[in-house]
Amino acid sequence: MKKILDLNDIKKLLPHREPMLLIDKISNIVPMVSATGHITVVANKFFFDGHFPGQPVFPGVLIVEAFGQTAAALSAHCIDPKEFENKLVFLMTIDKARFRVPIMPPCELLLNVKVEKIKGKIWKYSGKAIVDGKVMADAQWMATIADRQDD
Repeated sequence: MKKILDLNDIKKLLPHREPMLLIDKISNIVPMVSATGHITVVANKFFFDGHFPGQPVFPGVLIVEAFGQTAAALSAHCIDPKEFENKLVFLMTIDKARFRVPIMPPCELLLNVKVEKIKGKIWKYSGKAIVDGKVMADAQWMATIADRQDD
């Protein structure tokens, strides 16, 4: 099992695409335990035009989304591909989200995600968003693995 997932690997695991695919790579993968998502935060991202002009701040809601994408890719990567076929990972809850320090470009944002509990198709996670060794945000959340509903 790969210990680092590049953008192409992530696209095979997640349905997200630009501009909503936020993570660039995933490293430090310990199957069913933890992983680190990486985002290169640069000023030309679409959301900085309006959040906030003149002082770009990475939106908190996108930090939570990036936590979810990292966790979903970790889960999908760890599950038997035959079992995960035609499945998606859906966010269910967000708990104890704290935004401690604004994240501003340019920087590399690391998303340290940990699996806290697995019960059937329900996964509970925790995560810390880190820039230069400093915790910028943290949260807990749950997600479920569900069948893909294609039209």
